[in-house]
Amino acid sequence: MNNSLRAVSGGLGRDVILLHGLFGRGSNLRGIARALEPHCRVHCLDLPDHGGSTWLAAASLDTYAEEVSLWMTANRIDEADVIGHSLGGKIAMQLALNHAAQVGRLVVADIAPVQYPAQHAEILAVMARVQAGHCQTRAAAEALLAEVIPEPGVRAYLLMSLKSGSVGYEWCLNLAGLTAGYPHLRAPPSGQQQCQAPTLFLRGGKSGYITSDHLPEISRRFPHSSVQTVPEAGHWLHVDQPGLVNEAIRRHLLEDIAPVCD
Repeated sequence: MNNSLRAVSGGLGRDVILLHGLFGRGSNLRGIARALEPHCRVHCLDLPDHGGSTWLAAASLDTYAEEVSLWMTANRIDEADVIGHSLGGKIAMQLALNHAAQVGRLVVADIAPVQYPAQHAEILAVMARVQAGHCQTRAAAEALLAEVIPEPGVRAYLLMSLKSGSVGYEWCLNLAGLTAGYPHLRAPPSGQQQCQAPTLFLRGGKSGYITSDHLPEISRRFPHSSVQTVPEAGHWLHVDQPGLVNEAIRRHLLEDIAPVCD
């Protein structure tokens, strides 16, 4: 069995795979998992280079999607619905484009199939400073992060991937690999093929990750898709509006009711 990706699974029924965002881990999407487990067998994966999963020689949408595909095959999952948030949404899109037979329905949370600016470059740099500084306390690590990251919620999210090591606190993710692969991770999904899977794009009403400029490319690459805006939600829409997000996902995966486009 392929154990390269750490997975926490629960529930019974059709298989659903959850893919988290950059710097995260599978547990970040446990709220969605709990909402689906009465109806589905849900698998929260740690992406490669994150959490308890293997570190790869090269980070890209294709290499990450291939690892998810191999994990599915090794675990005898012929087809699954896939839900991805942020970077996880890009991996989900790439998986559906590269391995169409393995993806039933798709949910992409607050990310579009486009190139994004290098908006995490400062975060990667300050995380490297934390690693090099051999911080002896989590407070010291957070103080370094605070020099660049003013939002307490973002710092708390990053600190979830900090662990105590032999010479101080260190990241339980492949920081060097993510830094080297970052241009590939912020790129659009590779290839020019279209995804035929029914796809729901969820965007936060207060987020700028999916804009009106992105809608034509969404329609081109995902012709059987709809876009639904979650009001009063930012990029972490599943945290800001869990009830609305969970209901939209449930309807898309479990009912033949098309979400309202806007």
